[in-house]
Amino acid sequence: MDFTKLRAAALKDGDDEEAVTVNTRALIDKVLARYSGEWTTLRELLQNAADAQASTVTIKFETLPSAHVPLSNTTDKAEVLKHVLLHHTLRRLLVTNDGLPFGVNDWSRLKRIAEGNPDETKIGAFGVGFYSVFADCEEPFVSSGNEAMAFYWKGNSLFTRRLQLPPAEGNPNTSFVLDYRNTTTPMPNLLSICQFLATSLTFVALQNIELWVDDWQILSLKKKSAPSIAVPIARDVETKTKEGLMKVSNMDRESVQMDATFMNVVGWKPQIPVTPKPGSYDHAYGTTSADVPSLRSFFSRLTSSTSHAQLKTKAMRDEKAIQDIVLENLTGTTTANVFLRVTTAVIKTHIAASFATELERATKKPPPKTTKLAILTASYDEIAASVKENPVAKGVDIFQSVLPGKKPGGRVFIGFPTHQTTGAGMHLSAPSVIPTVERESIDLNARWVRTWNYEMLRVAGIMARLAFSNEMTDLSAKIKRATEQNGHGTKVTKDEIAKFMPEALHTLKTFTFGESTPSSQVSQIIEEAFWTAYKKPSIEIYSTRGVLPTTKVRLATEDLSGFVEGIPVVPEALADGDFVNKLKEFGLITEITIGDVKQELEAKALTKNQLIQFIGWAGRKAITGDIDGPTINSLMDVAVAMTGEVEGSGDIITLGSIKNYLSVNKIPPEVPIPPTTIPFQFTRASSINELQALGWEPLEIVPWLRFLIETNANRPVDQSLSTVSFAAQVLKILSGAWDGLSQSSKATVVNLLQPIAVVPTKSGMKRPGEAFFASVKLFDDLPTVTSCPGVKEKFFAAIGVRKTVDLETIFTRLLSPASKAKQGERATSSRHIELIKYLASVREDIPPEDMRRLKNTPICPAEAGPRGMEATQGTARLYKVSELFEPKDSLRNLGLPILQWPGPPGSYRPGSAEGQFLSNLGIRAFPSVPELIDMMASEDMAVREKSMIYFISNHHINGYAAFEVGSSTKSFLPLEGDQKHLVSPAECFTNQECAVLGFSILKKELHLHANKFGVAMDPPMTECVNRLIAKPPQSKREATILFRYFTSRLGELGPNNVAKIADARIVPVMAKNQTANGYVNEKVADNRDMKHRTPLQCYLGSSSAYAEMFDFVDFGNEANAFLLKCGSRNEPTKLELAALACTEPARLLGIMQSPEKYLSMLRSLADDVSMLKKDKTLWKQMRSSRFLLGSVEIAGSKENGKAGTSTGLEAADAGYDSDPEDVENAPIKQFQLALPSQIVVNDDYNGYRLFKRSLICAPEEDKLETFYLALGSQTLGSLVQEDLRLGQPAEKQGDAVKLRSHVLERSKLFLHEYPRSELKHDSRWLEKNLTVQAVSSISLRRSLRGHHLSHTEKRSAACTHDRHSGYTLFITPGSLDTYQISLAICKILLDRPNQGSYLTFEQFLNLNLYQLRARGYNVERILRAKAAEQRIAEEERRKQLEAEQEELKANEEIWRQQNQVVPAAAARRERSKSSDKPMPGAFGSDSPENSPSPAPQPYPKNRSRGLFSGLKERLGINSGGDEVQDQLQSFLDGPKPPHDHQSDNPPTYDEASKGAVSRPGKGTEQVSSPHAVQQNLVNAIQSSRAHDSSQLFSPPQQQIVKEQATYCDATPSQNITFLAEASNGTRIFIDKNLANSASFLSQNVSALNSFALLLDEVCNVYSLPRKAMHIFYDESGGTIAFNSNGSIFCNFRFFAQLHQKKMESGVAEGRTEAAAYWWIVIAHELAHNLVKEHNAEHSFYTRELLS
Repeated sequence: MDFTKLRAAALKDGDDEEAVTVNTRALIDKVLARYSGEWTTLRELLQNAADAQASTVTIKFETLPSAHVPLSNTTDKAEVLKHVLLHHTLRRLLVTNDGLPFGVNDWSRLKRIAEGNPDETKIGAFGVGFYSVFADCEEPFVSSGNEAMAFYWKGNSLFTRRLQLPPAEGNPNTSFVLDYRNTTTPMPNLLSICQFLATSLTFVALQNIELWVDDWQILSLKKKSAPSIAVPIARDVETKTKEGLMKVSNMDRESVQMDATFMNVVGWKPQIPVTPKPGSYDHAYGTTSADVPSLRSFFSRLTSSTSHAQLKTKAMRDEKAIQDIVLENLTGTTTANVFLRVTTAVIKTHIAASFATELERATKKPPPKTTKLAILTASYDEIAASVKENPVAKGVDIFQSVLPGKKPGGRVFIGFPTHQTTGAGMHLSAPSVIPTVERESIDLNARWVRTWNYEMLRVAGIMARLAFSNEMTDLSAKIKRATEQNGHGTKVTKDEIAKFMPEALHTLKTFTFGESTPSSQVSQIIEEAFWTAYKKPSIEIYSTRGVLPTTKVRLATEDLSGFVEGIPVVPEALADGDFVNKLKEFGLITEITIGDVKQELEAKALTKNQLIQFIGWAGRKAITGDIDGPTINSLMDVAVAMTGEVEGSGDIITLGSIKNYLSVNKIPPEVPIPPTTIPFQFTRASSINELQALGWEPLEIVPWLRFLIETNANRPVDQSLSTVSFAAQVLKILSGAWDGLSQSSKATVVNLLQPIAVVPTKSGMKRPGEAFFASVKLFDDLPTVTSCPGVKEKFFAAIGVRKTVDLETIFTRLLSPASKAKQGERATSSRHIELIKYLASVREDIPPEDMRRLKNTPICPAEAGPRGMEATQGTARLYKVSELFEPKDSLRNLGLPILQWPGPPGSYRPGSAEGQFLSNLGIRAFPSVPELIDMMASEDMAVREKSMIYFISNHHINGYAAFEVGSSTKSFLPLEGDQKHLVSPAECFTNQECAVLGFSILKKELHLHANKFGVAMDPPMTECVNRLIAKPPQSKREATILFRYFTSRLGELGPNNVAKIADARIVPVMAKNQTANGYVNEKVADNRDMKHRTPLQCYLGSSSAYAEMFDFVDFGNEANAFLLKCGSRNEPTKLELAALACTEPARLLGIMQSPEKYLSMLRSLADDVSMLKKDKTLWKQMRSSRFLLGSVEIAGSKENGKAGTSTGLEAADAGYDSDPEDVENAPIKQFQLALPSQIVVNDDYNGYRLFKRSLICAPEEDKLETFYLALGSQTLGSLVQEDLRLGQPAEKQGDAVKLRSHVLERSKLFLHEYPRSELKHDSRWLEKNLTVQAVSSISLRRSLRGHHLSHTEKRSAACTHDRHSGYTLFITPGSLDTYQISLAICKILLDRPNQGSYLTFEQFLNLNLYQLRARGYNVERILRAKAAEQRIAEEERRKQLEAEQEELKANEEIWRQQNQVVPAAAARRERSKSSDKPMPGAFGSDSPENSPSPAPQPYPKNRSRGLFSGLKERLGINSGGDEVQDQLQSFLDGPKPPHDHQSDNPPTYDEASKGAVSRPGKGTEQVSSPHAVQQNLVNAIQSSRAHDSSQLFSPPQQQIVKEQATYCDATPSQNITFLAEASNGTRIFIDKNLANSASFLSQNVSALNSFALLLDEVCNVYSLPRKAMHIFYDESGGTIAFNSNGSIFCNFRFFAQLHQKKMESGVAEGRTEAAAYWWIVIAHELAHNLVKEHNAEHSFYTRELLS
C-alpha cells in the first residue's frame, strides 16, 4: 500500500477540518507529573527572577492557625514559633523579586503553554516551568509593575484576566501570590528548604535570598565575589572540542564568598513528631523524604554490630548536644560562610545552519553564538577558610550541598542543580546545556541535542584541565617560596613536600573522575576531554622535587632515596591514589628505570651511607632477577664512593674494580685486605646471596695469604709477618680456616709458608719444617713452638711442624749398634722397652716412612730365660716385631718365639698404648692355621696333641673359621680304628654308612669338631654314584642296604647323576621264562637266575595285569624311593603300553582275557593321543600295527535263512525289517584285532544297515571313534558313495524360497546349542552357500566303495555340493519329509552329526516360533528381525508411492498438453489367472513366523499395471458366482436387492453401510483426467495413519472430478480402548463395555492372528502402511469397519462369524472369500480419506480403488 498517496488523498478529499482540542487541566497535571523533585515551584520562580536580572528574592510562607491546637497563653517567642511550625498550616506562598517588570511578551507567554523564552541567553526553553505553581495552587496571581494577571478555571479550561493599574498604584517588584489549594498543608522542613536555597544561589545570577515565615525572618543568604583573575591558556592546549562545534575563548577565576544568617530554629528537630490527622497524607513538620523508614534501617537494628552501635550512640550524643544549644536560643541567629573558587570560560560556538535549525526546533530558541561555562571547586585554602567555629553552624550545615567535595559530589547546574553528577569534586554550571523537560537531567537521547550536550561536556573537560594546571602552578609557587624561606635555595626537601602534601591530595582528589549518576556518560565525556586537552602526553604531578610534568617524574616501586635522592618520584601518599592509577593506566608515568639510577650515579659520588644503601639495593635486585648481570656491571662501572664520614672525604672506591667481599667468619675485618675487596663496613647489612648476585666472590684464604706475603715489605712493622704477634694472628686465621680448604688450597698454603720463617719458637722465628711441637720433650734443645694460642696442632702438622724426632737420631742416641749375636746367645739390656714406650707416645705423629722402617728393622729380642722365668732374659739376636708373639703361656707351650717384656706376669697388656703400637708394628697374638697344621702333622705325638687341642680350643677366638682347613692336602687327621694312619680332611668322612662304598671314617672323638677340620659328613655324590655303577649290588640284601643309603641322600642327587644311574644296570632282577597265565613269552628268555636291569626298565611293587610283561622289583619303601627317583615307575606309561600293544597285541589281549579290558586300555591311550603323536616313530608303528579292536556283526539263524534265499540287498532289507524284540535270533557282535585302515567309524546308520555284514566297525564311543580316525580309520559316510538322480526343476520355486528362509532361520536357533568346536559351518556361512530348488523327483543310490553292493530309494529332499555354487538342497513338490531335510542340513552344519542332532533339527523345522519359545528357546531376536523386515518393506512401499506420484504428475502434464477425452470407465487389462499357492505343512501362510511378503516391485508406466494391478492374482479370485463375487459386483454396479441373511449373522457390508451409489448423469462434456483421479487415490492411501499417531491427520487435497454426486451419510462413533498387539504388530481394540477382556483374548488368540495376517495381505494389495490398519471388537452393532482420521478399524466379530471356520477348515476358497470381502471393505474406508460422506463421490473413489 502506498501510504504517501493515501495521505494526499485524505488531505484533499477528506471531511471538514477540525482543530485539536486540549484538556488544559489534564495537560498541566501531566506536565507536573514529570517534576519529581522537591521545591520545583521555588526553583522555577527563582529562575524567572534570575532571567529578569533581579538581585534579591524574598520568599514568604503565610500560615493559618490550627483549629485543633490553640496557642498557649505565653509571650515566649520561641514557644510561639514552635507552635507555628508544629501546628499551623500553609495559607499562601509569596515570592517577590526586584527584577525587571513583565513586558508585553512576558505577559503573553505566561498564558501560553510550551511557548518558551526565545532569548538564547536565558535558561528557560520549554515554556512549562511557570505551570509548576499549579502543584499546590489552584488559581495563582501575578503582579509586576503596573499590571497584574489572575488565573481561574472553568471546568477543565484555564482562563486569565489581566489588570492595568495606575502608575501610582503599581508594584515596583514582581510578585507571585500562590494560595494553597487546601488548608492542611503543614510547614515544610526549614533546614531542607534553607539548604536548597543556598545551593540555588551558587550559580544563579542573584545576590540575596530571604526566607520568611509570617513575620519571622528565617534565613538571609548573601553572595559576594572577588575580582576575577585571568587564567592563562597554554599554547599546546587544544581549545576546540572533538566535533569542532565549540572553542574556549578565554578563562578567568574568581573567589566567591557566601554568607548565611539563619535563625537557630532551622536546626530544631521536634523530639515527638505530631501524629497527622486521620485521612491526612501530609508529613509533620521536621520530616523529609529522607526520614521515611527503610528496610535497611529496620534490619540494621536487628543485625547491627557493636561498632555500629557505638557509632550510632556517638551520633545521638552529638545530635542531642546540638539540639540543647538550639533550644537555649531558638530565635537567635547564627552566621555561617563558605568560600568557593569559580572558574568561568567564554565559549564560542561554530555550528552549521542545519544543525542550528534542528536545535531551534527542539528548544524553541536558536543556539547561542557565545555562552559561558563555569566550574566550581573548593580549593584547599578556601576550605580551610570555611571552617566553622560556631557549634550551631557545624551542626546545622546550611551549605551541605554547596561544597562539591561532599556527597553526592559535584553536580551539573542548569541554573539550578540537577540530579546529574559530574563524577569529580567540582560543580559544573552550564546554562546552555539542554536539559530534559523537567530540568532534572541532561538530555543525552535526542539526536541533535545529544551532540550539542556532548560538546558542552567536552568544553567542561577542557576547562577542568586548565583549572587543574592553574591549581598545580599555584602549588608549585607556594613550594618555591617555602623552600627559599627555609634557606634551602632551589633544592626542595622532604619538609616542604610534607607541608604541602594535604593541598596536593585535595587538588588531585578534586580532579579525579569517578562514575557519574544517573548517566555514567557525563563523567566519561568530561574525563576524556580532560586527559586529551593537551597535545603533549604529559600532565603536572606532585613529586618529591615539587610540581613537575609526568615526563620527569617516576613511580618508586621502592624507596631509593637513600642513594639516588635526586630522582623526582611520586610520594608514597599519592602513589595508590585514583589519580596516579589513571596516570599508570594511560601510560603517562613510568616506574624508575635503571637508566635513571645510572644517570644519578654518574652525577655524583656516593657517601658512606649511600654506598651501603646502593649495595643492598643492587644485591636485592640482582638476587630476584629484576636486574640482569650486564646491567649490574654497568651500574658498578659508574658508581664511585668516598669512605669518609663527612661528605667528600676519605678514600675513593670505584665499585667497577671490586671483585671480592670479606667473609668475616674466615678473615676478620681488621687485617689488611687487597684493594679489589670491598671493606666489610659497606657489606655488613647485605646477605651473602646478595653480594654474590652482584658478581662478587668471597675473599679466599689463598689469595689473601699471597697478598700478605707479596706486600709484607710495604706494610708497617706491626703488620709484618716477622712480628710475633702479627704472625701468630695470621697463623690463627689460617688454622681456623684450614678445615674448610680444598686439598689444592691446603697444598698452596703449605708451599707458601714453608720457605718463610713464620712460626714463633723458643729459639726465634723458624720455618715450619724447623720447628717442633711443644709436646716433644725427648731432648731439651729442640726449637719448640711458643706464643701461638688458638692455633690447631693439625694445622702445624700440615705445614710441616714436627711432632717426632727422626729415627736416625733416635737410633743413634737410644740404641747402640747391636753386635752380631750368635744363636742361643742371651742379652739382658732393656733399651728396646724405652724406645717402644716413646714411640707409642708419639705414634700419631710418626711419618709413614718411619713406620715402615720400624716394621722392617729388628729392634726387639725374644725370651730366653729358664722355664717359669722366661722374660728375665732375652736373646742377643734382635727380631722384627712381626716375627715375635705376645707373651702368653699358651703360646709358650707351643714353643713359639715370644717378645721379651721384663716384669711380673701380666705386665704386658695388649690394650695399652705400647701394646697397640706393637700391634701396628706386627706383633703376633696367635699362630696361623698353616703353622698349626704343620704342628698337627708332626711326627711328635705330644706336639700333635698340643697343637690340635690349641686349634680346637681357640678356633672361634682366633677366627680360624675363616681358613679353609678342608682344602689342606697334608695328612694330619687320625681315622677310626687306626690312629697311626693320618689322612687329609678330604679323605675321611663322619657318616659310618658310607663305609659300605669303601670310604674312610674320621676318629669318632673328633666327629663333634669335624666342621672345624673341614671334614664332610658324606663323600661327594658323584663319587658314590661312580662306585655304585662300578660295583653294582649282587643280591637283594646288598641292594637294599645300598639303595637305602642313597635314599638318605636323595636330595643331593642332581639331574646328571640321576640320568647316569637311570641308564646303569644296577638293579638285580630274578629271571623268568613264562608268564603266570601260561602264554609263551614272545621275547627271548634269559636262562640265568640273576640279571641286572636299569632303573628305567624296572617297575616297583607288583601287578597282576603287567607282571608277566614287565620287570617288577620291591626292595622296601625306603630303597624303592631311590629307584623311583632314578626313573623306575609303579606301572608302565602310555607310551610303553602303546609300544607293547603294537609289538604283542595278541599276547596283550590274551593276558587281559576280556575285550572290555582291552578297550579300556585303548581308552586310556585315547586320552593321551596328543602325547602319543609326539613320538613320531611310535605313532607310525601304531598306524601300521594290527592292534585296534573292531566288531563284526554275525547274523542270527533266521537272517541266515533269509539270506540264503534272497539277494544281498533283499537280505539287508530283511535284516532291517526284522523284529528288534526277537532276542533269540538277534545278531551277535564278534571282536577281532585289525589294522586301523580296516576299521570304519559308523557315522551313517542307513549305510550301516545296508552294508553291515561287510564292515569291521569301531566301538560306538566318541572317544574311541576319534582315536580310530586319528590312526587312519575311515568314516562309513566317506566309504558310502551316493548317486543322486534329480528330476526336472519345478516351474514354481516359491516353496523353495520359503523353505530356504525357514531353514536359515531355524539353523540359527539350532546351532546356538552347540559349541563352536563341533561346528563345521555356521549359519552365516550357510546363508551364503545354501540354495534350495524344487524338482519333480529325487532318487538316491548308495554303494560301498570296494564292494559290489548298492541300494536305491526315493526321497523328498536331498543335498548336493558343487565347488562353485556351494550346497544345493533339492525338494519335491507336495508333502516334505522334514527328517530328510534335517539329515541333509545337519551333515553340512555339524562336524560329526548323530541321530540325536537329526531328530532335534527336525523338531526345529516342524515347530513354529511360539511353540519353540514355550519350550525355552530365545526367539525374541528373530521376532524383532521380522519387525525390522516389515519396517524395511514399509519404507519400500513409501518409495514406490513417491515414484508413482511423480509418474502421475508427468502423465497429468501430458494430459493437459494433449487435452484428450478419455471415458470415465477406462478399459482394464485382463489379469493373470495364475496364483502362488502357499507352501503346505509348517510353512503355510497361517504361521506367525513367516517373513513378510516381498515389497511390491515398481510398476511400469502402463496404467493397467498401476497401483492395484494384480489384485486377483494375489487373492486368487478367478471364478464368479460366489458370495464375494456378488458383493463385489453389487458394490461396483450399483444398489442391489439385499441378500437374505440368517438372524445370527451380521449384515453384509452394503447393508451395514446403507450407501447407495448413483450413476453419473449423462452429458457430452469432457471427462476428468484419469491421472487426477489416480492422484486422489494415491493421496487417500498416503493419508492413512496409525491410531493415536503423533502425526496430524490432514485430509488429502483433491482434484475436482466431475463424475460424482452430492449426498452424505454419517459414520457411527466408536467407544473402544486398546487391548493388545497381534503377532505381526497389528493393534487390537475392544469395546469399553466388554465384561471380560482377558477371557476374550485367551479364547481368540489364533483367530485374531489369522485376521491380522489376512488384513496385512490386503494392506500389501493397496500398498497401505501396516500401522494404519487396526482390529476392533464389539458385542453388538452393525459397524463392519470405520475410518477415524485416517486410521482404519475392522470388526473382528464379522470375521469370526463369516470367515473364521472356513479358513480353519483348510479350504482354499475360504481364505479367498475372506480376502475379497475385506478387500472391498478397506477400499470403502480408504475412500473416506477423500470424502467423509457416503455419496456419489465416495462411491466413485471406492470403485476407482477397487479397479
